Amino acid sequence: MPPPPDCVDIAVVGGGLAGLLAALTLARAGRSVALFAPARPADERTTALLGDSVAALREAGLWPALADVAAPLRAIRIIDATRRLIRAPEVLFHADELGLEAFGYNIANRSLLGAMDAAVAAAPIRRIAAPVERLAYRRDDTVALVAASGEEVAARLVVAADGRGSATRGFAGIGFERRDLPQAALVGDFAHARPHDDISTEFHTEHGPFTLVPMLGQRSALVWVNEPDEARRLAGLPPPALAEAVETRASSILGAMTLEGAAQVFPLAAAQAERYGGRRVVLIGEAAHVVPPIAAQGFNLTVGDIRALADLATAADDPGGAEVTDGYDAARRGAVQLRASAVQLLNRSLLSSLLPAQGLRGLGLFALDRITWLRRLVMREGLGSATPTGTDRPAPPLL
Repeated sequence: MPPPPDCVDIAVVGGGLAGLLAALTLARAGRSVALFAPARPADERTTALLGDSVAALREAGLWPALADVAAPLRAIRIIDATRRLIRAPEVLFHADELGLEAFGYNIANRSLLGAMDAAVAAAPIRRIAAPVERLAYRRDDTVALVAASGEEVAARLVVAADGRGSATRGFAGIGFERRDLPQAALVGDFAHARPHDDISTEFHTEHGPFTLVPMLGQRSALVWVNEPDEARRLAGLPPPALAEAVETRASSILGAMTLEGAAQVFPLAAAQAERYGGRRVVLIGEAAHVVPPIAAQGFNLTVGDIRALADLATAADDPGGAEVTDGYDAARRGAVQLRASAVQLLNRSLLSSLLPAQGLRGLGLFALDRITWLRRLVMREGLGSATPTGTDRPAPPLL
């Protein structure tokens, strides 16, 4: 039975980065889209966008509004700052080894959200500024989404982009296995006395990574993974004392620090949905998977979700049919689990006091420092593909 004339192809639920980018990508692919995007809190964090994610922003027409506020990541440095018996050598990855100008770009979330909001307003997307209260399946192979405002939209496919506490996932009856980690991330923006030279620096500590990601000018975004009580203690310090603690932890590589704005603490968790699609609903972003903020994988995995879904949903006659939902689940669940497992393995190797774990981590970083083909393979995998960033040249072949 054909869908009713007032039905949209796809309804996206969620007004954050994942929901906005999904709505834009699917609308640009020719699908009719409705977006449920209630008011959201201010987001003062930044997002490091790697290879494929930058390409996705270009394809969505967002890059002209972001190019001037994007800080390039031309190199990534890993420093073993643990006090363990076995320590790894320092490793420095340069984007020009892959023929790239940058691995990616770090952009303030407020800039990303602002550009996406403007693009959605200019696109043929119906936006409902209210959360979804319930889903109802209809006999004509559509799903009715009823908003708290009373508005109702019928769609052939529902995209849940409403975060780790996704109500849409619950409405669809999809299970979610979550494991809280014994860590929390302290995040904030800092000005510093010395230039970062477009190098993102990650110190490995016994409690997790301490990462300084370049921002425009002599400024960096901090993600300091620590024990929850210690993260909260640090966040409660007066700004000058916190800045001094950050400078000390960073071995003063960027000189004196100054906190800009407020520091925030986010508890860490790892989670995975039991399936990513089924019965005319698919999950993207943290509605489907949650990984610790290590190696900038979070939103970059979300972009992979969106691109895979767009490929399937635009090629099918029925964007919500089993061909799409089952195909999406098969395409993404394994790929995400593989990358999430790698992130969790690295995290556990930092927390472990066992000598074998320390030795394997040290050996792995030593191999990355010395073996060119392995280092390039890992760099390409971290980018998501060999897609060049910031250049029209094709990436050189892997040697």
